[in-house]
Amino acid sequence: MRRQQGFTLLELLVSLAIFALIGAMAYGGLQQVLEQRQATEAQSQQLADLQKSYRIMQRDLEQVINRGIRNQFGDPIDALVGGSGYDGIEFSRAGHANPAGFLRSDLQRVAYVPDQDTLLRRTWRVLDRAQDSLPDEEVLVEGLQQFTIRFLDDADEWRDNWPPQQTQTQTGGVGVTDLPRAAQVEIVLDDVGTLSWVFLLPQNYIASSQVPAGGNSGGGNADDGADDGGDGNGSGNSEGEGDEEQEATP
Repeated sequence: MRRQQGFTLLELLVSLAIFALIGAMAYGGLQQVLEQRQATEAQSQQLADLQKSYRIMQRDLEQVINRGIRNQFGDPIDALVGGSGYDGIEFSRAGHANPAGFLRSDLQRVAYVPDQDTLLRRTWRVLDRAQDSLPDEEVLVEGLQQFTIRFLDDADEWRDNWPPQQTQTQTGGVGVTDLPRAAQVEIVLDDVGTLSWVFLLPQNYIASSQVPAGGNSGGGNADDGADDGGDGNGSGNSEGEGDEEQEATP
């Protein structure tokens, strides 16, 4: 009868130790891969949120219009205010979509306000507010450390606040338009650092006061008057020529 052979206790202990060592190494590698995946997903989500915030801010600022409002106390506010003396930026914009067809304007009042470690986007459903007009808030950026904005005027000079103090003189002062030419937004985030975004603002288009030729009633009346005068002169000349012919006849 053949004798059966097996593993000794020492061989089992050695094999178990080797298996445990391999398992610990595999678990450490798997844990590192999972942590890297989570970090990558978090950074990707943060980048997507920043890109979304940039597109929203770009869409708003590129449709800014020169339309002032009145606040809940009835005080007038300029079409765009921001920088020093104001916490954030607030302005009026056009292009407010209305897919449901509500009875409202396509203009909207928008504000970007830093609140502790977040950047909020506030919108109002009306331009001229009442005391019960509350804004709708949306969190755009988290982990915010600092939010600054400055504006480019017609003289290509950056200003920390808008509207600026106009010190235009009669001889050589540089005028300031109602809206800036561009806006530079700088935000400082915890994990990202400093981001600087520059947005080009639309310029004020003034309708021309020159009326095309023949486009008003005055032009038509002038033409009618000229035609009437011409007819009168023609008839007068004809009568005069007829009288001369009668006098010359013997």
